[in-house]
Amino acid sequence: MHEVALPESYTQLARGRWLLADPETLVDDGAVAFAGGRIREIGPWPALRTRYPEAPVHGSADHAVIPGLINAHHHSNGVSALQQGVPDRLLELWLLSLATRRRADPYLSTLLSAARLLRTGVTAVVDVLSGRGTAVQVEAGAKAALRAYEQAGMRAALALGMTEESFLVWGEDAAFMASLPADVRALAERRLPPPGSLAAPDYLDLMDGLCRQFREHPRLAVWFGPPGPQWNSDGLLTAIAERAERLDTRVQTHLLESVYEKLHGPRQYGRSTLLHLRDLGILSPRVSFAHGVWLTKAEIDVLAESGAHVSHNPGSNLRLRAGMAPLNAILAAGASVALGMDGTTLNDDEDMFAEMRLALNLHRTPRLDGPAPTVEQIWGLATQGGARLLGAADHLGRLAPGFAADLVLLRLDRLTWPWVAPEADPRLLLLGRARAGDVDAVLVDGDLVLRDGRLVHIDEVAVAAELAESLRAAPYPEDAAAMVAELMPYVAAHYRQWPFPNLDPYDAFNSRQ
Repeated sequence: MHEVALPESYTQLARGRWLLADPETLVDDGAVAFAGGRIREIGPWPALRTRYPEAPVHGSADHAVIPGLINAHHHSNGVSALQQGVPDRLLELWLLSLATRRRADPYLSTLLSAARLLRTGVTAVVDVLSGRGTAVQVEAGAKAALRAYEQAGMRAALALGMTEESFLVWGEDAAFMASLPADVRALAERRLPPPGSLAAPDYLDLMDGLCRQFREHPRLAVWFGPPGPQWNSDGLLTAIAERAERLDTRVQTHLLESVYEKLHGPRQYGRSTLLHLRDLGILSPRVSFAHGVWLTKAEIDVLAESGAHVSHNPGSNLRLRAGMAPLNAILAAGASVALGMDGTTLNDDEDMFAEMRLALNLHRTPRLDGPAPTVEQIWGLATQGGARLLGAADHLGRLAPGFAADLVLLRLDRLTWPWVAPEADPRLLLLGRARAGDVDAVLVDGDLVLRDGRLVHIDEVAVAAELAESLRAAPYPEDAAAMVAELMPYVAAHYRQWPFPNLDPYDAFNSRQ
């Protein structure tokens, strides 16, 4: 039993048949004592109940207590792309087809997304938002999303970015436009930002203000969120790295999600993209990358040495035909890895437990002595890995004295029905069987944000109804749909012309170097 000196006022207890303090530490019939938003101690339930006989109790012997889960890469969609009528496609074509969506209110959309995250035990999220429109419109959208997370009571880092280039194809918009027939070129020009749109200097000024405004917020932060190297100039990426250091904030961007992004690096920079970013001086522990599907051995070694982080998003990678990230190789190199749902999970349901299971099973290689992630590593991705990515490993990601009281209580009735062997490993049982519907209570900083399976600060039904009504009233973007239909075959033809090496995402990792 470990204790930290904290105020005695209003100590509370969370009890569980199993208490998973961290991937390696399991307490049977355990409890957490917390006060003032921080954990005082963990230990056996009988001892803590004796020590705090009057303390209110969350949970029971029919619950499990785990640390709050961390979704390390997300796009807050109250209504998914599939619900908007956008089918899953190869990433490059899918991105183009997103133009056919109706516009969703950013506050309502984020609030509904936050509700789903809390329902699956996620207490902290990195939400990447690519700003479009004028500086005033981008700022308003960012503040609306932050207001939603504040109302929900969860932790959120909003990674705000802007696009400078690659509006049509990776790095070759001018050549691509020149190759189009005149009538199609006129349609393609609609993809370019109109006059008055946010420009890089205005974006940097906007970020200065937002980062300073939310610097002292207990649960919210603003990060730089450049969409990716193919979307942003070297000059802006360098400026972002310098400002993130000065403002003491962090950066998240997409990297090597698709094989065409892998091919883009040598075409654009004469070398792989991650090595180019290293040479720009951008890599640091402040930086995290979403996806990293097509990282090579050399890039993984550089990543590990730099201290930068990767958010592994297996469901999204499969749905958008990006392939399977070399998770085993990244873990073996000692790089920092977290887990993200990307707003595009395999079942389109944003269930963090399903994403954990997918990560566990997808990377089990077929040879007897081949690599495979362990149960402990997957729990680590969803907790401690996310905490490192957030720069919060000293107070998030595990249940320990002095850490934030970010707790999730799972009901065990369904998981253990009709019987469970006493020798069964609870870590494996929870990882193999838990789902969002088993989450009974969620606490952030010791505050209840989900109680008895019901959200405390969000009327989910009312928010969903208001969002649905606004989308029903929004006109279908027929011009955008016509543009997408006309451009799609030309974009596909453009990428088909790229020299394609013998790269198969279903080969072993080392065959892809």
